[in-house]
Amino acid sequence: MVVWRKALVAVAVAWMGVCGALPVQAFERTAASAGEPMSADARFALQWILATRDNHGMPFAVVDKKDARVFIYDARGHLVGATRALLGMARGDHSVPGIGDVPPARIPVADRTTPAGRFVTEPGENHVGEHVVWVDYAAALAIHRVRPDAARDARLQRLASGRPDAQRVSAGCIVVPVDFYDDVVRPTLGQRRGVVYVLPEMRPVREMFGKVGDL
Repeated sequence: MVVWRKALVAVAVAWMGVCGALPVQAFERTAASAGEPMSADARFALQWILATRDNHGMPFAVVDKKDARVFIYDARGHLVGATRALLGMARGDHSVPGIGDVPPARIPVADRTTPAGRFVTEPGENHVGEHVVWVDYAAALAIHRVRPDAARDARLQRLASGRPDAQRVSAGCIVVPVDFYDDVVRPTLGQRRGVVYVLPEMRPVREMFGKVGDL
């Protein structure tokens, strides 16, 4: 579930003129010096998170839907890894109420969205015992591996394509390569609570960060 505190716009923009010490240095270490390609939206989100310490000492992830890419950070804001990801087939920033009770195969294409927002995550298992990171349990939204089913090869090809539009194929979940999940996601977000920031694609990213996340 997306959890918000009352809007504190002054705090949301304070990093631009005030928080120029440790947060900005941390941003340079975790993004630019790591050599990971980041969109302007993802860079804005990361710097805001570090400046406001909105992750509350928890590991976190930034999901850039427009670029179909995921960035994983430890609790101190150091980049652990980044990857292309498969995301919801439909464009949109909201989940349909009750979608978590619908089998994935029966979800209409128009409802297969990856919702935007700030989510407090929990590691766990799905109905078949697969380890996942629950982003929104009620909506059955999770980060998980590419699964070894009939669609596996096609999905790996989509990940390798480097084309964000080709990576919009899931029922809504954030799907990452197996090695990335095992080496980056599970050790970082799969051991404790974390925060996932899914950037919107239907409205400006700065509107989302005009609100300050609350636990």
